[in-house]
Amino acid sequence: MNKYVSSKVSRAVALRNQFSPFGNKLVQSGYVNPEQMQKALSEVRKSKRPLTEVLESLTGQKLPPDMVRQYKKHHLFELKILYGVDSIDPEINPVASMQMKELIESLISIDVCRRYKLVPIEKRETEPPSVVVSMVDPDNLEATDEIKRILRTQGFEMQRIVIAESDYEELLNQYLDEQAKQEEEKAKSKSAVNVDVSQDIENLDLNFQEAQEEFADDLGAVNDAQGAPVINLVNKILAKALNEKTSDIHIEPQEEFLQVRFRKDGVLTQAFEPLPKKIISAVVARFKIMADLDIAEKRLPQDGKIRRMYQNRKVDFRVSTLPSRYGEKVVLRILDNSATQLGLDFLITSEQTLNIVREMASRPFGLILVTGPTGSGKSTSLYSILAERNNPGINISTAEDPIEYSLPGITQVQVIREKGMDFASILRAFLRQDPDVILVGETRDKETAKTAIEAALTGHLVLTTLHTNDAAGAIARLDEMGVEPFMISGALLGVLAQRLMRRVCSECRVEYHPDREELARFGLSASNEEEIALYRANRLNPEEIAQAQANGTLCPKCKGVGYKGRVGVYEVMQMTERLQALINEGATTDRIKEVAVEDGMVTLLAYSLNLVREGLTTLEEVERVTFTDSGLEAELKAKRKSSLTCRTCTAELQPEWLDCPYCLTPRFQD
Repeated sequence: MNKYVSSKVSRAVALRNQFSPFGNKLVQSGYVNPEQMQKALSEVRKSKRPLTEVLESLTGQKLPPDMVRQYKKHHLFELKILYGVDSIDPEINPVASMQMKELIESLISIDVCRRYKLVPIEKRETEPPSVVVSMVDPDNLEATDEIKRILRTQGFEMQRIVIAESDYEELLNQYLDEQAKQEEEKAKSKSAVNVDVSQDIENLDLNFQEAQEEFADDLGAVNDAQGAPVINLVNKILAKALNEKTSDIHIEPQEEFLQVRFRKDGVLTQAFEPLPKKIISAVVARFKIMADLDIAEKRLPQDGKIRRMYQNRKVDFRVSTLPSRYGEKVVLRILDNSATQLGLDFLITSEQTLNIVREMASRPFGLILVTGPTGSGKSTSLYSILAERNNPGINISTAEDPIEYSLPGITQVQVIREKGMDFASILRAFLRQDPDVILVGETRDKETAKTAIEAALTGHLVLTTLHTNDAAGAIARLDEMGVEPFMISGALLGVLAQRLMRRVCSECRVEYHPDREELARFGLSASNEEEIALYRANRLNPEEIAQAQANGTLCPKCKGVGYKGRVGVYEVMQMTERLQALINEGATTDRIKEVAVEDGMVTLLAYSLNLVREGLTTLEEVERVTFTDSGLEAELKAKRKSSLTCRTCTAELQPEWLDCPYCLTPRFQD
């Protein structure tokens, strides 16, 4: 029995020796036993909660005030040793609330304080002058760089000190409470104005009846009688945009009103009637708060992100603000990954084009360029290629700005230019990590272009984008960047140029037979006008839509717009020996395009006209999207050149001959 007691005492002593002086004092005072203290320390390591909080929940009794005081002193000493900077205890050294308020409002905004868990507390007349910033985590390099950048512009240096998280929260809440009191006083003095704004918003005909309950948890109810009018208005805008499957939201201050427009299927439309001018600043501020932007900064553009739940899926809004003449313009790009189907067969309707792209994407190394204007679906095409190549045996790495899609099994890196992480530096880092396939979000400078091409020449498949009008223009763009022609011809597998056109509604489209003049404008011809049957969109004006809705004859699919969804238009220039020779010779873009067409390339215009023949879109869309393309001229040149050879006996013909004099075959089929 004595042995057992002795063993138990020895174990308790061993446990006690593992504790800090504060822990030993708690054990000695009888507040906890060694086993409870060990359990509490284990819980602290797991949950990162304060030791005092864990002990109180474990024992069910409050710590004596002197013990709490001693713990805080010990904790601050540990933080001081850990971070190698001074610490502050506001209970012993009170912080001047007026000076803290001045620093937050003039130098380091409350948004930055919240983001990095820090508070500026004192301005010191050193040489040069400095600002003391209390930080929960002084080793946060991102926070330190940001604060130094902010202070440097005002001629201050930064002095870091560490503060306990509970003290940080107390100081911040103290400031926010003071602000709330001031806002309340301002609200009372401006109650009449606020009532007018509220009534303006409540009386608006937002033309949106179906409130989305999915927002109730994250955005707040769309129609909440207790909620602030501006918050309800912003929620209605987001809900309507998602309900109508738009791609962009434009919040545009005008001289006398606030304009809200949606981009749907590539076309901007008025979303609401003009909103009152007096709510411009409130609406913009609400969007900036949701995107975690600095609401006090109104003179510089800002970028942010909003993430919300919609119908049980995550939806991201990429937010951009821009100071304009009548206020800040806000544009939100909706990134709904779950609504996008990845896969080349979902995008490319032409079997021939699909096979060429898949053949290029299956190569072990080389460069594939995807070109087109902003919003033409380049990212979706690139990710569709990655989705088809993605398997456990392939190492895929991407550098993006921003990351628009999340694909499991690949390494995705966000560009952070402030830290020196641009496309070129990330690409160089990729090459040290044995990649098979590399995606570079955008190539817009010589360094990125040369690094990408060098990677393609050394055994990697590299995918990237360029901003050019067509496939052949990519060669000239790389040449302008300073890339040598022999490197381009040696690395390039092909160029995929693309556009997006609206799909004509399959439920209400109208069949018609175009006349010869209309066909001739697009390089088409028919011996009989009745031979070609095309479709036009059944577009209704607002009055006709209202009447059709009342009569119950409104198309349920497109709601009178005439179009529903979009279809891709593609031009694939696959590298051939002739094209390689032309690139090395420094040939013009027109000459490269002409030879590519002779080698079988289907131009953007030709592809879009095929979509018209298939009944997927209209000539109106062709004229809007691709008719300015030079593909028609290149095709006519190729056709004229091929017409100088008899298609039956291959004899050479004179330009004035209509038939072959050797075998009497008509020179032209039409």
